[in-house]
Amino acid sequence: MRPLSSFGLRAALAAFVFLLAVPASLAQQPLKVGIVTFLSGPAAGPFGVPARNAAELTAESLNAGTVPAPYSQKGFGGTPIELVIIDEAGGPQKQVAEYRNLVPRVDIVIGYISSGDCLAIAPVAEEQKKLTVLFDCGTPRIFEDASYKYVFRTGPTGTMDNVSVALYLVERTPNVKSIAGLNQNYAWGQDSWADFENAMKTLKPGIEVKTSQMPKLFAGQFGAEITTLLGSGAEVIHSSMWGGDLEGLVLQGAPRGLFEKHKVVLSAGEPAINRLGTRIPDGTILGARGPFGPFAPDTDLARWLKTTYQDRYHVPPNYASFKMTQAILSVKAAYEKAKGSGNAAPDQDKIIAALENLTFEGPGGPVKMALGKGHQAIMDAAVGTTKVEGGELKIVDVARYSADKVNPPDGMKSETWIKSGLKK
Repeated sequence: MRPLSSFGLRAALAAFVFLLAVPASLAQQPLKVGIVTFLSGPAAGPFGVPARNAAELTAESLNAGTVPAPYSQKGFGGTPIELVIIDEAGGPQKQVAEYRNLVPRVDIVIGYISSGDCLAIAPVAEEQKKLTVLFDCGTPRIFEDASYKYVFRTGPTGTMDNVSVALYLVERTPNVKSIAGLNQNYAWGQDSWADFENAMKTLKPGIEVKTSQMPKLFAGQFGAEITTLLGSGAEVIHSSMWGGDLEGLVLQGAPRGLFEKHKVVLSAGEPAINRLGTRIPDGTILGARGPFGPFAPDTDLARWLKTTYQDRYHVPPNYASFKMTQAILSVKAAYEKAKGSGNAAPDQDKIIAALENLTFEGPGGPVKMALGKGHQAIMDAAVGTTKVEGGELKIVDVARYSADKVNPPDGMKSETWIKSGLKK
């Protein structure tokens, strides 16, 4: 072996001194978290970008240790987290390919807004044996039609949304006699309309269904469907539309009197508040896919998210933002539970075991991983009505429903539960 030159010795000593000077937290390898959300296309503005913004804000705040208790420990159990963000645009086939490319690069995947993408990704995640947390998509089919070890969803399903708006509608309009629907023609829209229709038939036997319109996802233009609805004679119109389609429905339907001639129910309408504001007509029944946005509880965690998000992005966080933060915090809670008081990082199987049946605090309130054998979250639901006051859109007449009242028991399909009378 050749002896080190004086230059080589000085370089080695300098490198050693540098390593000693680097804080342990900076020298520590970060935990890499894949984030998948719409960064382009019609779903990006209302949903994807707010979700990405929340992911970046939450990761930065966790690494700095500025998130309120019980999440005040830095990173995940002291380990910093690093985000790898990819675009959800392109459809299920493209997303499966993107997912396969992402898996080797990250430790955990958190993502997916589209129910179609979630249905495609879940079996692939199981095949790849990668912990994957679905943060938003709502179709109940994920865990009602299959069982998974590696897949979780930390937000409630669309069943909760549509049962809660049906309860709200019947409580305030007990003599309602007819309904119609305008929903996107894929898993989310189909499931949402089926749950709402069946819930209304359970709550109001004999109710008449005038028409169900199912335009293509992201069609954007709904002139023909609005004409059909206006001529249907239905008292109530239900829509679970989201993204650019939701905005198109409001902007095209309101000038034609759709919201004046019918009671309109937007089961996932909350994100339109920030972008459309007072253009959403008075009296619209609106949900936020859980107690998010204006329905969020007055807790330290909710105030932290609202304040820090508003300060940085100059708009309030919508439900996509809340649900992304909730998903990240769920993994942090499971990681730290699995780690316990030891110094060793928990392996994936321990994190999975900790996340199963976990109860944790989210920015929308308590979350229970109570369905899908402990892999599917339930939460309380909140519904309100829009009203313009002082030039601002407000949500009034808010009703809250306990998680047990608006979700089926574990092991029972949503459709069966609703048709059986919403009984436990």
